[in-house]
Amino acid sequence: MKKIKLVGILAAAVLIGSVISIPLINNHTAYKVEKALCEIPLPEETELMESLSQAGKLTGNGNGMQYFGAILIKSELSLEELETYYSDYRSNEWECLVETQEGQSIEVIEHKALQFSEEIEDGGYYIVYSWGSGNSLLKELDIRGH
Repeated sequence: MKKIKLVGILAAAVLIGSVISIPLINNHTAYKVEKALCEIPLPEETELMESLSQAGKLTGNGNGMQYFGAILIKSELSLEELETYYSDYRSNEWECLVETQEGQSIEVIEHKALQFSEEIEDGGYYIVYSWGSGNSLLKELDIRGH
């Protein structure tokens, strides 16, 4: 009887551990996307204001986990100059994308309200963002992707 009870407790611990650890692992995967952006040297006349990351179903239709990382920069450079600079760091079409940032809300995120905490009042602010990838099994097991 004690063995059955012990097996039941262990099974419950594994189940609870999985439910807790899978979102944490996926959050860490998104954080690695953010960190990679932060490690790119900034162009001249540019200042890093903030960075963030998010894992979940963030854009598009259907099921699927997405990993998003972004930095907010303030720059004297134009959007075209920043695009040219960051294009050298792209290994695919989903990395180091640059857009003008107006307001705190991040518009490329459709299914969640994600925003910068930095107050954005005037021009010269840009978002540089990337979409990452992670373990396919963990993508399927995280409820946030459905």
